[in-house]
Amino acid sequence: MILLDRVTKKYARSEGQALDRVSLHVEPKEFVIVVGQSGAGKTTLLRLLTREERPTSGKIIIGGIDYDKLKDKDIPLLRRKIGVVFQDFKLLPNKTVFENVAFALEIVGVSNREIRHTVPKVLDIVNLKGKEDRMPRQLSGGERQRVAIARAIVRQPRILIADEPTGNLDPKHAWDVIKVLEKINRYGTTVLLTTHNKDIVDKLKRRVVTIQNGKVASDRANAGYKH
Repeated sequence: MILLDRVTKKYARSEGQALDRVSLHVEPKEFVIVVGQSGAGKTTLLRLLTREERPTSGKIIIGGIDYDKLKDKDIPLLRRKIGVVFQDFKLLPNKTVFENVAFALEIVGVSNREIRHTVPKVLDIVNLKGKEDRMPRQLSGGERQRVAIARAIVRQPRILIADEPTGNLDPKHAWDVIKVLEKINRYGTTVLLTTHNKDIVDKLKRRVVTIQNGKVASDRANAGYKH
């Protein structure tokens, strides 16, 4: 599903490398936590997966798509297979919960009929049934993040990247978000979660990949947080 083979990413004008010969294999339907200090290379890794950046060397294959052969015109199609959730929600403030999620379908030309059918199902998955007409300002931080997750999964991506999704949330709302990610994973979506939250890492007992200085420092199944 996700394969990185000796991937290196160098940035101009900076010392060293953002990623240095990183190899990683993630199976379909796996739930993997990526940890590491700020500046370790986690964000670069995610930006390579969504093709916002290109590797300096090495090979990336996702869902059978070889990034070396990927044409620019096919990048939007790739990104439909990869949902992304950020720390800061990125919701449209003047649209309701329903409209925020529907927007992800509208921009790819899905019919109104299908939108009316699909959006309520997705809001149910993220436990926001009954909140369809609320505006983002009327929601808690955890609810807003779950709207963002709904928007990311409404096109049924095969992979969901959650980049520090609990970074701005208190512990209760953070766990609400994590439980939703686990639910999505049980439905068959591969989940890549980056987090600094030691408690989440320890309690989830999932595979943990640690990035240090642009390299994979450790890769442990069912591991807690290690330093």
